[in-house]
Amino acid sequence: MASKEFTEEEQSRYDRQIRLWGIEAQQRMRNATILVVRLKGTATETIKNIVLAGIGKLIMVDDEDVTEEDLGAGFFFRDEDVGKKRVLVAKGRVESLNPLVTVEAVPTTAVLEPQNVEASLAAVNLVCVTDGTREELIRLNQACRKQNVPFYCGGTYGLVGYIFCDLLTHEYIAPDRVAATTSAQSARTVSTYCPLDVAIHHSWAGLTKRQTKNANPTTLYAVLGLWEYESQHGSLPDSQDSAAEVLASANALINKAQINKQVLSVLPPDLAASLATTARHEFSPVCAIIGGLLGQDILKCLGAKEPPIANFLTFDGNLGGATTARMSMQ
Repeated sequence: MASKEFTEEEQSRYDRQIRLWGIEAQQRMRNATILVVRLKGTATETIKNIVLAGIGKLIMVDDEDVTEEDLGAGFFFRDEDVGKKRVLVAKGRVESLNPLVTVEAVPTTAVLEPQNVEASLAAVNLVCVTDGTREELIRLNQACRKQNVPFYCGGTYGLVGYIFCDLLTHEYIAPDRVAATTSAQSARTVSTYCPLDVAIHHSWAGLTKRQTKNANPTTLYAVLGLWEYESQHGSLPDSQDSAAEVLASANALINKAQINKQVLSVLPPDLAASLATTARHEFSPVCAIIGGLLGQDILKCLGAKEPPIANFLTFDGNLGGATTARMSMQ
């Protein structure tokens, strides 16, 4: 796509960002078309961040209606919106954040079905899927790989959240901020990512206790255990009665991954019990954190000026901290 000169309005609106990231990074953001799937709490925070930053076009895909539960974490929605299509309701409010960004609302997921997804991704620069099932995420990740499109996914389960990204072969410049002339001291780095279906089968064998502890596999395998439960039952757990099965699913994955047993031999039963009753619910603070980190990382990817997530981030609201695990990356 040919780059156009920034208009006076764009220069005024994005002045701080241009000084922070540089004109080339801002140009890449401005030329980008981003597709976001499912407009729940995590997505609304992500959309806010990337639209305010000045992406070129946002395509929102969601076939569901606004529910009363959406009013808590979905700040694009109002009481009178209940029963209406999420994306159609949100479109005008997203546009009001930044009139310079083109916003398209697609109230059907048919565009993501296997027979249509290739055409849907043809003019897209990046895909972000939120609150999807493991099978949906793997399928769309594979479709993105075929089209050479970077892929992000993220979501929350009560007080727990995650972000995964597959940026294919991603090149970025990490300037030495201490150096007097950053352009001369900039380090060009290339990272090779892997798809989600490879990452979730990552082996932890051979890592030291310290290396394993730093990656905090506990929260990660809590998420993977939930995915396994959801795959088996077609829905997330919603009662204490499901805690034992969530725990068993996570423990089986922990054992298969050969995680250092001094760090994690089994998932803490209290964490499994908490997830069994809260996984279906959204908490605004957790959505804000995961959505904020997700939006920030998408901008890092587009700007190519900072290292993005590599490649699986998890957040535990019980502890108030996020950690990143490098899963099967080269």
